[in-house]
Order: sequence, then structure tokens, then C-alpha cells
Amino acid sequence: MTHDDIHPASGYDGDIRPQTAWRWSEEKSALIIDVRTDAEREWVGWVPGAVAVAWKQWPGMAVNANFAVQVQAACSKAGVQKAALLCRSGVRSIAAALEVAAHPELKIEVFNILEGFEGDCDESAHRSVLGGWKRAGLPWRQN
Repeated sequence: MTHDDIHPASGYDGDIRPQTAWRWSEEKSALIIDVRTDAEREWVGWVPGAVAVAWKQWPGMAVNANFAVQVQAACSKAGVQKAALLCRSGVRSIAAALEVAAHPELKIEVFNILEGFEGDCDESAHRSVLGGWKRAGLPWRQN
């Protein structure tokens, strides 16, 4: 891992590009945690090998009060102490990363995956055009 792989962040361990998250996952040094809703993963797609731990759940989008503990449990099961959090655009995963980092007793390094699964909207309000996991050509599946 080079220093350029991790971009500084305030309140959690850092921001990383989708390619870095995939490399860490392949190396089995980190677990990708998909923080999107069940519906998003089902309809838009998911990353093979990622573990689903919703930060907020539809309907109502209430915050998962057990999120940090669930992330720690998933990492423990995978035998890692580093989590890379993925949402739609890399925004919700920041709030989720801050929540995990607020629990240092869990001993989890937590990173936000920049651009998320679909990236930002373009001028036509379309996603998966300006960035994100899918645009980077990384593995993903869809029902």
C-alpha cells in the first residue's frame, strides 16, 4: 500500500478510491461493507464479496443503531480489522465511517470509498457516468 492510496479525512481513517478498496478486498486485508439499503443493492447492483450492513433502511431511512457493532462483527468473521464502506455516491458512507470511528473500543480501521457505487450525477442527472465503482469497471452484479 502506498501513501497515495489513502486520502486524509477528519474523524475516521481516510478516504480511498474504489480500486484501492477492491485491491484490499482481494488481498484479504479489508472487508468491503455495503452501507446502502437492501432495495438499492437489489435493484442497482452489488459488489461480490461485500457484506451488507445498512447504515439507514428504507422506508423512513432511520439510522441503524447497531451499525458499528455489526461492522465489527462482520470484520471479525472475515478475520480483518479494516473496513471500507461503500454507499451510492460516497456521502452516506462518510457518516457511517464517523459512527464506526466513534467507537475506538471496536478496534476497526474504517475508510470511506470515494465516489461510491454509482458516483455523482452528471448534467442530465444520470449516475454511473462521472465516477464510482461501476464506472471504474470493477466487479459488480445485478439481479
